Amino acid sequence: MTTRRPRPAVFLDRDGTIVRDPGFLRDPADVQLLPGAASAVARLNAAGFAVVVVTNQSGIARGLIQQDEYEAVERWIARLLRDEGARIDASYHCPHHPSVGGPCGCRKPGTLLYRQAAEALDLDLAASWGVGDRLSDLTPVRDLGGNAILVRTGTGREHEAAAADAGYAADDDLGAAVTRILALNDGSAAP
Repeated sequence: MTTRRPRPAVFLDRDGTIVRDPGFLRDPADVQLLPGAASAVARLNAAGFAVVVVTNQSGIARGLIQQDEYEAVERWIARLLRDEGARIDASYHCPHHPSVGGPCGCRKPGTLLYRQAAEALDLDLAASWGVGDRLSDLTPVRDLGGNAILVRTGTGREHEAAAADAGYAADDDLGAAVTRILALNDGSAAP
């Protein structure tokens, strides 16, 4: 009997990394994939990485987005990606906000959702990557032993100096970040 080895993941932020961030995205008609995002996800799929979205959605706690609206947007994003040959293996979201109900363990930069994904999908967190446009998208993966890259899309340019000070690389967009990840992993997620 062979033992299946955990595989690495690339944890992606959603708004500002995969899709344009208009603020509190609640209508599928407003979803716009960022240029090259679908092909970047497809390259990760082909290389054997699990692709996991982890997103803070505080608008739910604050009553700006309903849970069913969030789910409709998620389905639409999955469809747009699927239409371009890409797939998200799992998506996790934090619906909380500290000003409504206090702090929680699932809001980034907390690691709860990452650990849940690792358990559910049998992931090797130390071999995994995080990609996002804020430091809070990067620190959970590093805290769990992996690596992370800031993208300059979304709010990334605003966080670039702080990311550099913290030792994170920065790339123009998700496609460039995936190119870096694949180059550092010899083009695949194989151990």
